[in-house]
Amino acid sequence: MKEIQRFTLGDLALPTRTLFTGYLLAVGLGLLFAGVQIMLTHGMADGKLGLSVDDIVYSYYGKRDGSKLVSKLNGSMKDNAPPEVRLALIKWAESGAPQNEWEERISMDVDQYCSPCHANVPGLADISDKAVMDTMTAVDSGATVSTLTRVSHIHLFGISFIFFFVGWIFTYATGFSPRTKAILIFTPFAFLIVDILAWWLTKWSPNFAWLVIIGGFGYSMAATVMIFTSLYQMWIAPLRTVKTPAA
Repeated sequence: MKEIQRFTLGDLALPTRTLFTGYLLAVGLGLLFAGVQIMLTHGMADGKLGLSVDDIVYSYYGKRDGSKLVSKLNGSMKDNAPPEVRLALIKWAESGAPQNEWEERISMDVDQYCSPCHANVPGLADISDKAVMDTMTAVDSGATVSTLTRVSHIHLFGISFIFFFVGWIFTYATGFSPRTKAILIFTPFAFLIVDILAWWLTKWSPNFAWLVIIGGFGYSMAATVMIFTSLYQMWIAPLRTVKTPAA
C-alpha cells in the first residue's frame, strides 16, 4: 500500500512551525554545547585538546600504570593549580600518598586549590575527604561500574527523548522516500545504543574505544541532517515556491 503524507513542514500553521523551530534551535544549541563539554572533559584526558582514542581509553578503561589523580593533574585539571602545587600532588600520589605528608601540607593545598569546586559542585568527588582521596590515588581503572550505570540510564532516557521529537518533526519532511526517512529517523537511536554499549566494552578492553567515537559522531550527524532539513523546509523552501505576481 502506498504511503500518503497528509501534511508537510511547509504546510504547517505559523504557530506550529514556530513551536517546532524553537525546539529544534534549542536542541541544536544543546548538542553543540554538549560537544564542547566533551572536548573540555574527556577531550583533555590525555592532557591535549581534542578528542582522541587515547582520551576515550583513559576515561573508560583508565591508565592502569598510574592513579586517577595523576591522570587528572596531567590532563583536564592541569591548569587548576600552580605548577609547584600540581607537581607536589603528583609526587605525593606516586610515592604512595603517605598520611604524614597529607597532614603536613597536601591537605592544605587541596583545601586551597581543589575544594572550592570539588566540595561544592555536584558530581565532583570531594577530595578534601582523605577517604575519597585514597580512591583517587589508587590505580586508575577508569570509570567505575556505578558511574557507568548512572550515566548510561540518564543518557538513554534523556537523549532518546530528544531524538524522538526531532524524528517526529522530521516525519513531516518531503523529498525522501519512506525507507530513507525511516533509516534517518532510526539512525540516531542505533548510534546512541552503540555509544553507550561501547562505554562498557571499553571499560573491559581499550580496543573498543573507536566505537565510542563512531557512536557519538553517528548520532550527531543524523540529528544534524534532520534538524537542518526540517528548518529549511519550514522557512526557506516555502519562500522559494512563492510565485512572483505578474506586473
